[in-house]
Amino acid sequence: MRESSRFVPILAILLLLVAGALVFTVIQQRRSNEPPPVSFEPRAITPAQDLGADEKATIAVFQNDAPSVVHITSIQVRRDQLSLNEMEIPAGVGSGFIWDTAGNIVTNFHVIEGASRAQVILSDGTAYSAEIVGQAPDKDLAVLRISAPPSKLRPLAIGTSTNLLVGQKVLAIGNPFGLDQTLTTGVISGLGREIKSVTQRPIHDVIQTDAPINPGNSGGPLLDSAGRLIGVNTAIYSPSGGSNGIGFAVPVDTINRIVPQLIQYGKIARPGLGVNIAADQLVAQLNPKVEGVLILGVVPGGAAERAGVVSTQPGANGVWKLGDLIVGFDGAQIKKQADLYRALDNHKVGDTVKLTLERDGQKRDVELTLQALDQ
Repeated sequence: MRESSRFVPILAILLLLVAGALVFTVIQQRRSNEPPPVSFEPRAITPAQDLGADEKATIAVFQNDAPSVVHITSIQVRRDQLSLNEMEIPAGVGSGFIWDTAGNIVTNFHVIEGASRAQVILSDGTAYSAEIVGQAPDKDLAVLRISAPPSKLRPLAIGTSTNLLVGQKVLAIGNPFGLDQTLTTGVISGLGREIKSVTQRPIHDVIQTDAPINPGNSGGPLLDSAGRLIGVNTAIYSPSGGSNGIGFAVPVDTINRIVPQLIQYGKIARPGLGVNIAADQLVAQLNPKVEGVLILGVVPGGAAERAGVVSTQPGANGVWKLGDLIVGFDGAQIKKQADLYRALDNHKVGDTVKLTLERDGQKRDVELTLQALDQ
């Protein structure tokens, strides 16, 4: 009895210890389920890692070239139907860039199409009224001019489009949706593309890019990683009108050839043969087996007439006697109008070229000097 009475206090102590441990565990579990205390102090800032070399290069291009990009609003004159008073209304918006310190601004033709004048806003927010200096609808290019101090005008560096490579990085700066100074980046995803201008004449050697180009980017510059101009953003391929990853830019070599002409003459001194040609569909209807560009008529006293080119003539019983078919141009095969336009785009007024003509199954070569087309 005495030994058992000794174990009673010990057992009681053990039970108390176990009970205490259980209580402690329950309390800890409850505390762990309670929300942490709310802090009203700012969070500690995590130290930033240094920017990567590619990021630094992109930032440098934007900071250097953004001041050269402008926002353009085209303005049309409309007559109020009630008062009959003429008033100016905004007709469209787009982008452009400074070409030189004389105030010439390059943009797309479709940005200012139908406008009587335009307003140009520089990157610092100053606005200037712009006159339309020259237009090239066939290439979707136009030149405006503003009277701004040369100190405010920073022309873009000019690159070349002859050595571009698919996969190289490109940057686009513009004003999409009215948001000024917006940068997008991507790569060249295709070269040598062909799109149609607003006049439905093909623009050749167009650059395709996946850099997002949205409404309002039109007329803005496409730049290489060195910040040089390599194209003018002109169109997107999108049923919805938004950027779907396929944008197109007129190559800088075309721009560098055309813009000086627009500044000097207000139009392109476009070379021509002095002929009127038939639509491809008409040639296919007349003879599906024939390939070439049919001469409908020759301009009196023009280059083609002097070279002896034969035009299509009315024959007996209402049957037309077909004229010459252009099937070759300086050795290049001509199958349709686009081939002829492409060949002409590589020449200038005054160049002497060799045409290969076909009529009644017989071929012959003639030489002629390209003349300026009437615009």
